[in-house]
Order: sequence, then C-alpha cells, then structure tokens
Amino acid sequence: MTTPPALSTSGPETAATAVDREIQWLRISPWIAMHLGCLLVFVVGWSPVAVAVAVALYFVRMFAITAFYHRYFSHRTFNLSRPVQFLAGVLGASAAQRGPLWWAAHHRGHHRSSDETGDPHSPHVHGIFWSHMGWFTTKSAWVTDLDRVRDFAKFPELVWLDKHDRIVPLLLVIALAITGYVLQVVAPGLGTDALQMVVWGFCISTTVLFHFTACVNSAGHLFGRRVWPTKDRSRNSMLLALVTLGEGWHNNHHWCPGTVRQGFRWWQIDVTFYVLAMMSWVGLVSGIRPLPDRVRAKP
Repeated sequence: MTTPPALSTSGPETAATAVDREIQWLRISPWIAMHLGCLLVFVVGWSPVAVAVAVALYFVRMFAITAFYHRYFSHRTFNLSRPVQFLAGVLGASAAQRGPLWWAAHHRGHHRSSDETGDPHSPHVHGIFWSHMGWFTTKSAWVTDLDRVRDFAKFPELVWLDKHDRIVPLLLVIALAITGYVLQVVAPGLGTDALQMVVWGFCISTTVLFHFTACVNSAGHLFGRRVWPTKDRSRNSMLLALVTLGEGWHNNHHWCPGTVRQGFRWWQIDVTFYVLAMMSWVGLVSGIRPLPDRVRAKP
C-alpha cells in the first residue's frame, strides 16, 4: 500500500483555502423536508410492497447516478444516442441530486483539483461534514458552470432538464402516491397506501441513496486501501463498492478516470460496469472505453 502524498492544503482552513459557507436554507428546504419525511415511517409503518419499492428504486437510481451522471456525463467513458442520453438524464434526475449538467460540472471540478483547495468535496481540506453534504448548500455551488460541460450544454433538452431539476423527483412522488392509493383500493391486503409509498419509495430510498453517493467523495478519501499512487488521497473500499454498485473502487477511478470500468480486478465487484456491458450487447451503449495498459500492470 503506497503512502498518501502530503497535501499542502491540509490542516486548519485559512483565508486562502476558505470556501463559501453561507448555507441557502430556503433552497435546500425540499432536501431537508425529504430527510424529515423519513420520520413519518413511525406513523405509516411498513409493508413488504413499500419496502420492495424502496429497495428497487434505490438500486435503479443508484445505477443511474453511477452509470449516467458519473461515468457518462462526467467522464464520457461510453457513448449514447441522443434519445437514450436524455432518458439517462431523466432517470438520473429522479435521484434528486440536481440535474445532469450541474452534477457533471461539479464532478469534473473535483477531479481537476482533487484534495486541493479548489475541491469542496475534500475531507482533508474542508472536513468530512462539509465534503459530505455541506458543499452543495451554498449559493456559489448552486449554479451550473456550463463552461465545464460544453460538450453536453449544446443539447437544449439537457439544459432544460438541468434548469428544471425538481420536476422529475416531483413526478416520482406523484406516481408513488397514485400507486399507493390504487393498491390500497384494489389490493388492501398488501397493507400499503399513498403516504406509506411516498415515505418508503421516495423519502427513505432517496435519502439513503444520497448519503451513500456522498460517501464516495467523503469516506472514499478517508477509509480503505490506497493501491495506486494518485496525487489525491482516494481509497478503495469493497463495502462502499457493494452499496454503490462499483463506485467504492475510488482509488482505481482516480488512477484512470477515463475508463468505464472501476473494478480493475476480477474480484473487484463493479455491478454498474456489468450492466453497461449487457446494455452494449443490445445496442443501447457503444464505444465503451477499455482498461488502459497501465491498469493491467501490477501497482
């Protein structure tokens, strides 16, 4: 295991390393409400169907974040047709992690200055709380830097989706409420209703999804093994890889961010890569970037 490189920006935050920390409470009020909505589980209880929907939506949307928001929009490690590209953006937007252009622009900035002063995700520079969820609550973080995503900003449908990023999550909430109501009427034996379906299918599922996604950049730079001598402090974690469908191989990713596969070895489980490979068999995905030669050598 290699020794992580020394960071000149580590230690107490100074004026030179300070970031915008003025939290926009009104803007993040829906995000806070989503977390508080999880407490309604003590009111609505649970049912097998509601829990199953929550789990299914977790994995489907985690795949959308890892495959499309991250590996496609952020790194362009494979190709999609324009219609599939838009559908990928819609599916990713349902995770309530803002729009695809906003997400990709911030992630490209993270790679540009990983674990340095310009990286708001770095727990070594700004602390684990800020790197995990504080960074996106500020006014400066709220804006999409279109200069960083010019390759996708040329598509008006993606710009529209990014600008109106709350529409898709709202439609998901409405769909869950309608589904719960219909099931309550036609199949009362299932023990679910509109509010229970929203609490489990959206509030709980989306909250867990957000925090596991955020762990990649916070815990993923603190815990696990460093295999490759990257300039940052990214680490590999099997546990994080399992719950994020392959994103836990974070040190691998920072070593070769331009390859679609993040589990470099056969035992490094990368579910997202497996699904993308199967999608390529039926023509939904093309141009998958293979592992470069420097990955095949021993670190």
